[in-house]
Amino acid sequence: MKDFFQNVLIDGQTELVSNYFREDELIQHNPHMGDGVQEFLNVLNLWNKDGKPQIYSKIHIVLGEGNFVLVLSEGVFRGDQAAFYDLYRVENGKIEEHWDVVEAIPEPGERKNDNGKF
Repeated sequence: MKDFFQNVLIDGQTELVSNYFREDELIQHNPHMGDGVQEFLNVLNLWNKDGKPQIYSKIHIVLGEGNFVLVLSEGVFRGDQAAFYDLYRVENGKIEEHWDVVEAIPEPGERKNDNGKF
């Protein structure tokens, strides 16, 4: 999962996507995307063309148990600094299913503490 995040989501090497998925199979739980790997890539491209991209910039934590992997990362979502919580179900070494939560990170002057998001 760390390689997928770094190579595809951070570095933008979408030509490597077949290394991480079985054909176009992806069960998606994000309400803004349909099922399928190509749909996932199409939505990211559309958001980028609209000038409000989802940009992953840094991986903070990768946690796995059984066939589930949670990746906590940060970047920009539709113009705002954001924390990403992506949960994946993996089968036979390939990503099969995805859930996510995106949370805006307030500017430093608007935060109630100095502990940081991560």
